[in-house]
Amino acid sequence: MKKALRYLLFFLGIVIGLVAIAATFIAVRGIPKEEARRIDLKVAATPARLARGEQLASLLCASCHLDPNTKKFTGKHLVDVPQFGDIYARNITQHPELGIGKWTDGDLAYLLRTGVKPDGSFLPLMVKLKESSDEDIYSIIAFLRSGHPWVAPDDTRQPETKYSMLTKVLTNTGILIKPVAYPTAPIPQPDSTNAVAWGRYNMIQLDCWMCHSKDFLKLDPDVPEKSLGFFGGGNVMKTPDGKDIVTRNLTMDPETGIGNWTEEQFIKAVKYGQVPEGPGLREPMPKFSTLTDAEARSIFQYLKTVPKIVNKVERVP
Repeated sequence: MKKALRYLLFFLGIVIGLVAIAATFIAVRGIPKEEARRIDLKVAATPARLARGEQLASLLCASCHLDPNTKKFTGKHLVDVPQFGDIYARNITQHPELGIGKWTDGDLAYLLRTGVKPDGSFLPLMVKLKESSDEDIYSIIAFLRSGHPWVAPDDTRQPETKYSMLTKVLTNTGILIKPVAYPTAPIPQPDSTNAVAWGRYNMIQLDCWMCHSKDFLKLDPDVPEKSLGFFGGGNVMKTPDGKDIVTRNLTMDPETGIGNWTEEQFIKAVKYGQVPEGPGLREPMPKFSTLTDAEARSIFQYLKTVPKIVNKVERVP
């Protein structure tokens, strides 16, 4: 018996030692670097692309990169997901050193798709637009190259992000957070006459499913619909003043979701933060005011196809 206990303790000691070595390695290594591909791409800045790019930038980039003080895409402190670290969105103005002024169109396309910068640095928490159409990617690039005040060169330098051990583990193991493969075939613009398919496209671009599913750590980046509690809400985030806030159930359950909402009520909630009952929506939920009514309506039609989940989410005062 004593001999068996000694063997068990010896085995446990080895396991603990290996875990400690692995943890130390991951902590010191940080976020692993990737091999960045150089994409041969030159985007023509047509009026249509500039207009679409401005809309997409306001929907997809502004919530993280638009600093209310500088009124530019100089980045800011992101406090809504502290479990992933002390996060600062980067300066993406046209500044040649602190921004993206020296980047090629191919560099921008590769980053937007994969999350990998030209030097191989991986941005684990940046949204990867892997399902966005080529035309939408080109529109964003055209806007970032434009003369819009948001992207005018600015020398604001953000502090370095300090990723948590959780983020380092997830990126070093490839669990949940990893670079996305660059597309090998063209991605066409979605058919806007198919309301459900178009709604899914818009939902994926806005990353609605990430916040409104059960848990960031139980998401399925490859097949969002397989995420735990897909659109059932219950994910705990932080408001700008550091208070907990729980995401809403967006399935069509009539008691605990939005099954009793009308299309118009949903549009007002998404675009302006106005809800049928109680106070308006609060940050970190953005107000997608530049989303067209048709785009918001398509998301509502898609949500009607999502399986209902009974999950009563208590609103935090």
